[in-house]
Amino acid sequence: MKIKLTNNGYLRIKVRPKSAKNEITEIMKDHSGEETIKIRIKAAPEKGKANAELIKFLSKELEIPKSSISIISGKTDTLKLIKIDNGPI
Repeated sequence: MKIKLTNNGYLRIKVRPKSAKNEITEIMKDHSGEETIKIRIKAAPEKGKANAELIKFLSKELEIPKSSISIISGKTDTLKLIKIDNGPI
């Protein structure tokens, strides 16, 4: 399963930490068509380890630098809003 970036540069992600491996498990759509991406992450949710591993995983999946990815909301929650900064086009 592959993540597709939209023009607005935001991703809504539901994270399941302490999993067997890092992987995208599902892309869900709500009634308005907004997507939430379910991702399993190996790291435990302590001292930012799961967030750091999520950013590393997204960087690899999207083939962009980690510095282009930031967590806008949900740093201590399983539901996160991620901002992807593609820079000037």
